[in-house]
Amino acid sequence: MAPNEQLTFYTAEYSPFAQRVHIALEDVHAKYTIHQFEQRGGKPEWYIEVNPFRKIPALTFGGPAVPADQPSSESVKLIESAAILEFLADVFPEANLLPANPILRAKARIFAEFYRNYVHDEFKDAFFLANPIEGIVAALEKLQRLLPPSGFAVGEWSIADIMVAPFLTRMSLFLRVGLGAYTKENWARLVEILGSDKFSRLRRYISDIHERPSFKRTWISDERQIELWKEHPGLRRKANE
Repeated sequence: MAPNEQLTFYTAEYSPFAQRVHIALEDVHAKYTIHQFEQRGGKPEWYIEVNPFRKIPALTFGGPAVPADQPSSESVKLIESAAILEFLADVFPEANLLPANPILRAKARIFAEFYRNYVHDEFKDAFFLANPIEGIVAALEKLQRLLPPSGFAVGEWSIADIMVAPFLTRMSLFLRVGLGAYTKENWARLVEILGSDKFSRLRRYISDIHERPSFKRTWISDERQIELWKEHPGLRRKANE
């Protein structure tokens, strides 16, 4: 399977799931076409040919080079960000998105799965549902324990970091500007806790993510992120808070 076949990436700038794929495409130095959808509107009828669930991200691979809104029946249609990352790691092995060492490869997947199973819901609960912050604090503390003393999740940059980067960076930004459904009191507490020495390793990790070239190229400005997310109904604090 040649990595120089056509690639079309379907995305929207607000989406952390789509940013995962965008980061990986940059890391593997793929030649690809981007089709950008508007923020959260419905997808056009033709997009069902790419993703029957009409969600982003999606990728078409192979087949003739055609306009993005006229997907070819000859191309392979790939959906779900985690599956697409694994695909890109396989098609572009020289990029080392997955470590060659089987132990490190397993650890990379463990780190990504830990975020998915134990951190992501706590993030949503605290920031979007105004649930108590103890859950996200405990989850982030456990995630931090999985990090080595320095570097990325398994030392070198890998699929593990790509999986979590769009979420941890948005979480950090939301917290910095007070964007979230939590009360003002819980916001202040969370700022204090996550800004303490106890979480210095996690903060260093998030800072290192921001410095990664592929992340820089796929991260829209902080101001644009805030503009896109401040209208999300789940992030609006109650008027009496």
